[in-house]
Amino acid sequence: MSQVERAIIMAAGKGTRMKPITNKVPKPLVKVNGKAMIEGVIEKLHEQGIQEIYVVVGYLKEQFNYLKEKYNDVHLIDNPYFDTCNNISSLYVAREHLKNVIILDGDQIINNSQILEKNFDFSGYNCIYKKEINNEWMLKIKEGLVTSCSRTGGKDGWQLYSVSRWNEEDGKRLKKHLEIEFEEKKNTEIYWDDVALFCYPDEYQLSIKEMHDGDILEIDSLDELCSIDPSYLNSVLNKKAISHSPKICRNIKAYCKNNGLNPKEYIIY
Repeated sequence: MSQVERAIIMAAGKGTRMKPITNKVPKPLVKVNGKAMIEGVIEKLHEQGIQEIYVVVGYLKEQFNYLKEKYNDVHLIDNPYFDTCNNISSLYVAREHLKNVIILDGDQIINNSQILEKNFDFSGYNCIYKKEINNEWMLKIKEGLVTSCSRTGGKDGWQLYSVSRWNEEDGKRLKKHLEIEFEEKKNTEIYWDDVALFCYPDEYQLSIKEMHDGDILEIDSLDELCSIDPSYLNSVLNKKAISHSPKICRNIKAYCKNNGLNPKEYIIY
């Protein structure tokens, strides 16, 4: 059995799907119900005794500096490629820290810190079993090991989430493969997850850590943010009478009802 010794938090991206909220604030620093998402991630890691934490930053990177003072065990790693390359670049710049590591995104809500437990048998991803069809990355498992991955979704499979563990040997292997793909092949437009799952799948024995609905919450759009934290509806209401998604329209109607406003002023029907 292996044990996590450190964490790498991915926090370099622009968060374009959360505009206009992320025009001035990096997505991991967006506050949800009063707390920056990345702070919640760090504190959940601490609950599991994971103290050595590296945060990969890029977009509006200066705003992350306060984390070093608030949490003595947080170290920032600059990704100078964040605006020209996909997130393979973020793990590439953190590749010296891949021994017995847990890798996770900084822009998610972790409700159950047990999903970050330190002990693990095989490298691999946290997953939730999904019977119904969806369009997320899906893994197929046989005898406890990953046999295939679909980027385009599926059903009756294990939905991959952005929490993964890598033991010492796989960490060394992943470091080497990142260098080959990023430095030699200039394969800069792929996700870092592609390296083990698609570029070199036969060189890894990956398994999963089972999670359950509600253990983790990924916020991928302004719709989802407004659903979780209604205070962000104010930013939506700044522009009157524009088209919104059905989910935001429902939230706007509820917000207007509770605040004595006319929803027809804010929604095009």
